[in-house]
Amino acid sequence: MTELITANGYLYLFLLSFTAATLIPLGSEWLLVALLMESLNPSLLLFCATAGNFLGACTTYIIAIYCAPVIAEKVLRISDRSLARASSLYKTYGSWSLLLSWVPVIGDPLCFVGGVFKVPFARFFILVITGKFLRYAFITAATLSIIS
Repeated sequence: MTELITANGYLYLFLLSFTAATLIPLGSEWLLVALLMESLNPSLLLFCATAGNFLGACTTYIIAIYCAPVIAEKVLRISDRSLARASSLYKTYGSWSLLLSWVPVIGDPLCFVGGVFKVPFARFFILVITGKFLRYAFITAATLSIIS
């Protein structure tokens, strides 16, 4: 089993990181640590984990962009006026919360909210990829310092 995971480690890490960044509650950090302990290339692992997690966050963001009107109107029953006011406040102050997109439990909903309020993709990209890269870089550095 270990040999199978190690042989396809980069792909598995990418896929698990992608899935973990959607609204499905999974974690990918354990696999990153396990693959680092198997001496796979740390830079490539960091890239795969960050790319997968970022693209998963983008999926959540895009789903929110297209589903927000239905959710706001039919499920939450939020008026157009209230939604417009919340959107304005979020775009001004709340989009910085996307730096916390890496935090378990709240990170995926933050990406969803970014899509609901249509944060410009360039801003979304910079904030989310920064947060996710720093999280995986920290885990990689911490693991390497322990195992070496």
